[in-house]
Amino acid sequence: MDVTEWDCVVIGGGAAGLSAALVLGRARRRTLVVDAGRQSNLPAHGIGGLLGHDGRPPAELYAMGRAELAKYPTVEVRPGEVTTGVADGAGFVLGLADGSQIHTRRVLLATGMDYVAPPIPGLAKLWGRSAFHCPFCHGWEARDQPLAVLASGDRAVHMALMLRGWTDDVVILTNGPAGFTADLPTDERQVTEFVSEAGDLVAVEFADGDRLARRGVLVAATLRQRSDLAAQLGVAMAPPGPIAEDAVAVDAFHRTSVPGVFAAGDLSASMPQVAAAISAGSLSAAAVVQSLLADDVGLPVPPWPNQKENADVPA
Repeated sequence: MDVTEWDCVVIGGGAAGLSAALVLGRARRRTLVVDAGRQSNLPAHGIGGLLGHDGRPPAELYAMGRAELAKYPTVEVRPGEVTTGVADGAGFVLGLADGSQIHTRRVLLATGMDYVAPPIPGLAKLWGRSAFHCPFCHGWEARDQPLAVLASGDRAVHMALMLRGWTDDVVILTNGPAGFTADLPTDERQVTEFVSEAGDLVAVEFADGDRLARRGVLVAATLRQRSDLAAQLGVAMAPPGPIAEDAVAVDAFHRTSVPGVFAAGDLSASMPQVAAAISAGSLSAAAVVQSLLADDVGLPVPPWPNQKENADVPA
């Protein structure tokens, strides 16, 4: 076992995790960031709507963040994957994929989510560019082009109307019965392939062989936990929502239902965005620092939420 007792181990080195580590480092807390390097937005052309970094490639932003952390002597960023986590007295023992173990007083989960899209040929290789889940992140780049929405039911209507802020040419692809009655351009035929050229979407192909020219598609993806650490640690989950299937429930201070475990970023968010993840990471780290000071010097802090209360808090 690592002989160091960390004040906080941040699991995940994306926007939320690096933001949290920066705050913890500036607070002079012994902080370890364990990063598996699987951030969901790495395929994207750039980060849309992040003040000061609009359009910057995600990998470049994360490299800048790691470089900033290097000047804080109490922070270490370590590549790897945390695979196990258990409570151990007043702290936690975390196991890594390489067999090593680390001990920490606090855990900050920032492992992100997997974006699960329909398994239609051609869609995966367009993800983060011509195929996207958030119009605020990608709508500007797709503006005034013929676009599609891949969804059904009420969510399809909502997404199509949202996308009208960026283009007037929107067709809903329901890939089967629509499940709604709104008067919107809709195609219920089975989609068999998203056809691309030079990495960009050019057409949607249907089972009957017909093609519909499109330059982008907004996809009703479902967010699911990338890691089972939250389950291992016993934290409560928020009720399933229209986007996230199993988000971690947190309170206003990003505390989970388990004392000592915090969560920030996509795994506890209802609207996954880099700007929101950075904010959540900063706030959660400040809460971690205050909880440590409560233990060390008696700083007054709000009582930790119990399991039932926290399970009722929307993620």
